[in-house]
Amino acid sequence: MASITIEDLHLFHTADREIFSRLIIHLMRDPGQSLLVMALWLWLEVKRFPNIIAKLRNRSDFILNAMADEATTCLQALESKTAFTSPSESTMSVTAKIIGKPISVPMITHIKFTAIAEIKTFLNNVCSLIFTDILQQVLGSLNQPLPVMSFPHLIFRNITVISLPLSHHLPTGGLWGWSHEIKVSVDDRTMFLTFSRGYPVSESEVKELFMGCFGDCVDNVYMDESNSVDQPLFARMVVRGVSIVDDILKGSSIAKFRINGKHVWAKKYERRDG
Repeated sequence: MASITIEDLHLFHTADREIFSRLIIHLMRDPGQSLLVMALWLWLEVKRFPNIIAKLRNRSDFILNAMADEATTCLQALESKTAFTSPSESTMSVTAKIIGKPISVPMITHIKFTAIAEIKTFLNNVCSLIFTDILQQVLGSLNQPLPVMSFPHLIFRNITVISLPLSHHLPTGGLWGWSHEIKVSVDDRTMFLTFSRGYPVSESEVKELFMGCFGDCVDNVYMDESNSVDQPLFARMVVRGVSIVDDILKGSSIAKFRINGKHVWAKKYERRDG
């Protein structure tokens, strides 16, 4: 299997490392928040805004700081359960000027769950590997893994940052997050469905409803079997891609559907640990 050393990985990500170093050393921004900002920019480069980070290399710290502030606002919007309504909350004017394309917070929150799942991939598969030595300079810690403030995060969960020697080899298969089909966890593509008591909905009706609306989108349906009533009151539905979650919710926190005269409410599944 093909492999790459940490040293080669650092060379490949030279521009990313320069910008991250400026964020947390020169501008003294929060390391955890800066990891998320870098993951957001790397994700945006893949989606349709190439070379964001390269365009920042020759910009002033003032511009870099302003763009990082806009990225932070965007990340906060992804975390929020309510939409940002005022223009000052939704604009990304500095970012738009630097990249030369329109971009705004609503453009990203419209695909909220796709964004969260795929930014998480960059955070864990890229950022956790290429910034370790820079984080150590700031955190001054030799603990393994490195303790990074802001993590575990409410929506991006945890990140494992382990210092590896520059000669350490990593398999290249699946290393980076920029393949056309970014792999996400099952939880990221799971919906939580609820039904009205007295109006039983079957597994086949769940599949009929959502496949009728969104095509061949259902992977599995797990009906509630934990109560003593004669009908399931909720179910977990695993869809084939996280983008389908956004298609179902259309920017809302909950969506209401109807099948054979019975209501079905759908929202994003959130695992409750512990």
